[in-house]
Amino acid sequence: MPALADIDQATGLPVRPTVPVRYEKTAPGELVHVDIKKQGRIPDGGGWRAHGRGSAQAKTGRAAARPRGYRYLHHAVDDYSRVAYSEILDDERKQTAAGFIDRALAFFTSIGVSVAAVMTDNGSCYRSALFNDVLTSDGIKHRQTRPYRPQTNGKVERFNRILANEWAYSRPYTSETEREQAYTAWLHHYNHYRPHTGIGGQAPSERDHNLTGQYN
Repeated sequence: MPALADIDQATGLPVRPTVPVRYEKTAPGELVHVDIKKQGRIPDGGGWRAHGRGSAQAKTGRAAARPRGYRYLHHAVDDYSRVAYSEILDDERKQTAAGFIDRALAFFTSIGVSVAAVMTDNGSCYRSALFNDVLTSDGIKHRQTRPYRPQTNGKVERFNRILANEWAYSRPYTSETEREQAYTAWLHHYNHYRPHTGIGGQAPSERDHNLTGQYN
């Protein structure tokens, strides 16, 4: 007998479970996922991760949380290879997002990848004419996720989880500057050496041989 949660309450008939559809493009550049991750700054001297929750430094960090503000991680992740281009920037304004995507496209071009389409959420910076002008000038299609369905852009969401575990909160940094300085090395490791379960244990660069040849 099916569980109550598996029965349509209006008809009494069993409900067919929804099976997530996982998709993957067949070549680099067919689709690039773009997203922004908002991240709180670390106070100078370190916060509770460095000194413990009850420490004086942690209390000082909480008191200074608002003035300390945030940093914004802008990402562009290739659907097929999972190669990532990423920058830590000061905001998520349309001018900043447009500048980022311009540099991201230049990066992919430099490794021999021609981007055909970009997927974003429906944030205001991505709806702006400025952002879309960058794409249309290069003949790139702009696809947007359905509202309230961030899983549509799941590959960049997965990248956010990876960097949170392996870089942002992997050790007790003593300042925001120290954490940011570690990002370039971590991103290089991710692209070239870190096995990715979503692509059969390969590193992203192994799926994009141009990246392997130019940046090893």
